[in-house]
Amino acid sequence: MSNLTHNAVQTDTFTMNYFTFGKGSRPLVILPGLSVKSVMGMAEAVEKEYAVMRDDFTVYLFDRRENLPEKYSVYDMAEDTAEAMRRVGLRDVCLFGASQGGMIAMCIAIGHPELVKKLALGSTAADADAADTGVIGKWIGLAKNGDRTALNLAFGQAIYPAAVFEKFRGALAAVATTVTDEELARFVILAEGTAGFRVTDRLHDIQCPVLAIGSADDRVLGAGAMETIVAGLGGRPDFSYYIYDGFGHAAFDTAPDYRDRLHRFFIE
Repeated sequence: MSNLTHNAVQTDTFTMNYFTFGKGSRPLVILPGLSVKSVMGMAEAVEKEYAVMRDDFTVYLFDRRENLPEKYSVYDMAEDTAEAMRRVGLRDVCLFGASQGGMIAMCIAIGHPELVKKLALGSTAADADAADTGVIGKWIGLAKNGDRTALNLAFGQAIYPAAVFEKFRGALAAVATTVTDEELARFVILAEGTAGFRVTDRLHDIQCPVLAIGSADDRVLGAGAMETIVAGLGGRPDFSYYIYDGFGHAAFDTAPDYRDRLHRFFIE
C-alpha cells in the first residue's frame, strides 16, 4: 500500500517541495537531475520505480527551491537542500544524486558530512568545465527562445538511448505543450547554475563510502564525465564504481538493475 506524501520545507528565505514514501527505518534522500518540468509531478512513477527501497528505507525526494534568484549556482542549491534536510530532521542519510543532483550531493557530502552516511552518484561530474556541457548550452538556448517542443525533444534525445527516445518521442512532444513560460525561465536558471562547478580539489573531503555509476554512452556530460571522480576517489577501500554501456545518460531510469545496484550499496 502506498504511503506517498507531498510536503514542503519553509524557511525565512525559501520554500522547497519534497515527497516521501516507504516504511523503512533508514532515510534515503534522492536529488534528481535537471528537468524541464518538476519531478514533483512524477511522484507516483518514482515511487513505483524505487519499490525495492520501500521496506528498508523511508525515501525523501527534494525538488529545487521555489522562487529562484536570477543567479543560482550548484553550490547555492546544495546549501538550500542541506538546510531543508536539517529542517526535516534528517542526518546520516543514504544520499543518491543523479546528474546535476549528483553535483549537489557531492557539495553536501563535502560541506555537511554529518548529513551523509553513504553517497551514490549517477551520471555526474566533479568538474563541469572539464565535462562536455555543450548539450546543456543548447538546451539553454532553446529554452530562452521559447521553443518548447525542440527543447523537450533535444532533452530526450540527449539523455536516452536512440530506441528509448524514439519510443517516447510523441510523449515528449505532447508534454512540451504543457510547459509554461515560468518553467522555461526556471529551467534556464537551473541549467546555467551548473556553469563553473568544480569540486575535484575537495573530493578527498568526502568522508563516507561512495558508489559512482556512469555511462559509456553519456551524451550530456560526455563519456569521460566520471573520470575526475574516479581519479579523485579511486584507491579508497570505501569507493567503488560501475560503468554502463547502452543505457545513455539516464541510465538511472533505463538500466533495469540500477535500483537493485543502489539498494545493495545502501543496505550493506
